[in-house]
Amino acid sequence: MVKLIALYRTPDDPDSFSTHYSDIHTPLVKKMPGLRKLEVARITGAPIGEPKHSLIAEMYFDSDEAMQRALASPEGKAAARDLMEFAGNLVSMFFAIVEED
Repeated sequence: MVKLIALYRTPDDPDSFSTHYSDIHTPLVKKMPGLRKLEVARITGAPIGEPKHSLIAEMYFDSDEAMQRALASPEGKAAARDLMEFAGNLVSMFFAIVEED
């Protein structure tokens, strides 16, 4: 299993960001073909000081090929366009292999 991780820095307008993320972006992501699971975590603190990030989203797929197909699909492209419009300056994205016991 693999996952696409989106790590979001804290936005200037957290309420507007949260509304757009929940009401517009998440439904687009959930339409991506082959998506097995979407896990969203809101960051509430850090061991030292204030956190620089506010949200982590993890999108799980069966394989790298399935993830690449999802990203290249019309649904994946729509989610990417939306992401760049509302949070392109806030997000860092990573691919990861999920190690399971």
